[in-house]
Amino acid sequence: MYDELTAKDIQKMEEEIEYRKLVVRKEALEDVKEARAHGDLSENFEYKAAKKFKNENESRIRYLEKMIRTAKVISEDSAEDEVGMNNTVELFFEEDNEVETYKIVTTVRSNSLKNLVSKESPLGAAIYGHKVGDRCEVKVNDNYSYYVEIRKIENTVDDGSDELRKF
Repeated sequence: MYDELTAKDIQKMEEEIEYRKLVVRKEALEDVKEARAHGDLSENFEYKAAKKFKNENESRIRYLEKMIRTAKVISEDSAEDEVGMNNTVELFFEEDNEVETYKIVTTVRSNSLKNLVSKESPLGAAIYGHKVGDRCEVKVNDNYSYYVEIRKIENTVDDGSDELRKF
């Protein structure tokens, strides 16, 4: 199994790895060393917290490195008139009689609270590659689906402001 990532996703991950290795790791090790100097480790909250933070940082580094190793790099390019990566799309939800706007992103940048929808999500997969005026069926599962109509496509680009998910 692999995740589909853009070259910019990988660049952003590499930058985070470098920062975590050069800055955060050094701070975490210093915190552990300082907390250890406070004596009895069995009841030393600062030591346990420092160790936990150090381990979380190392875990995040391993996670990002694995994501990069196993990623399939996809293009951000799409036809001018169809839904593609990083495009902002205005959708009409027939069932709710509402219009909402979403941006199509990779899984590592998806954030439903900010209307950033993954290309692999049911909604993203249903509209990806379609054009204005298309009516698309969004299959949530075998028992439930709904329809959206693409009202507008804005060819936005990845300006780096969409953060990577923390997981």
